[in-house]
Amino acid sequence: MSKLIVLEGLDGSGKTTQYGRVLSHFLRLRGVSFPDYESPSSSLVKMYLNGDFSQDPQGVSPYAASTFYAVDRYASFKRDWGKFMEQGGNILASRYTTSNAIYQLAKTDEKEHEAFLSWLFDLEYNKLGLPRPDMVIYLDISPELAQKRLSERYARNGGKKDIHEADMGYFRKCMDAAHYIAKRENWTIIPAETDNRERSVDDITAELIRLIGECLDA
Repeated sequence: MSKLIVLEGLDGSGKTTQYGRVLSHFLRLRGVSFPDYESPSSSLVKMYLNGDFSQDPQGVSPYAASTFYAVDRYASFKRDWGKFMEQGGNILASRYTTSNAIYQLAKTDEKEHEAFLSWLFDLEYNKLGLPRPDMVIYLDISPELAQKRLSERYARNGGKKDIHEADMGYFRKCMDAAHYIAKRENWTIIPAETDNRERSVDDITAELIRLIGECLDA
């Protein structure tokens, strides 16, 4: 039976690095990454993150923003990896519906949390027919360390932070949202730090390989 494993984490959590390392280790995993920036289906996502609709993340409704990402995922699933899973293939996704849950839940009041998550999961998993993950692994990181890593990244490559990355207050809300959803959905959490010190890349990779191996063999 095919498996869908999601690697999730806020910007700066080391997700991209670990995603590449895990794929190099498991030949029986195929990788997909969201948003799919190579596809026209991500056009609205790009406009949103670029601030074309609002420079403030909260200026775009969480329901509207969620549909931008959901449609991009639907297009990718129908055109590409859905058939692979139907044939028994295993998928490792870097971001998924889980990212919509984190970044858009952060825009809602606490009393709206359950209604929003119910709407989102129904939209993507039921209405659009996207597969539910068999495992979600969340790379947990403090806002301070994440911002430090992002600043170093953009200093090296000359890029700029998108509207999510540039707003520290919003970033903290996203972290709180991630912890809320992780508990609700029983995600597996891997911390980027222990005793206020960064864990090594190799240490986190080893933990990921162990957890994903157990899921694939279950």
